[in-house]
Amino acid sequence: MTLDELRAEIESIDREIVDLIARRTYVAETIADVKAEQGLSTTDESQEDAVMERAGENAAAFGVDDNLVKAVFRLLIELNKIEQRETR
Repeated sequence: MTLDELRAEIESIDREIVDLIARRTYVAETIADVKAEQGLSTTDESQEDAVMERAGENAAAFGVDDNLVKAVFRLLIELNKIEQRETR
């Protein structure tokens, strides 16, 4: 592959990543609505732990640095929690 083709591949992957983040954010917002309706806390540490555990397992399965993957997921979780608090 040429450098331009490789860069085009990265560009395509970047779009997919943003699409997945948008989909995850939508589902997280829906979860926030359900939590609000049920009077539940915005924070669920056991669920956060499960997400982080899955992130590490998925990183290992794909041969990706688990610290990188966990950092991305930690950021997503924290941003979702901020959004949940701001909408209540």
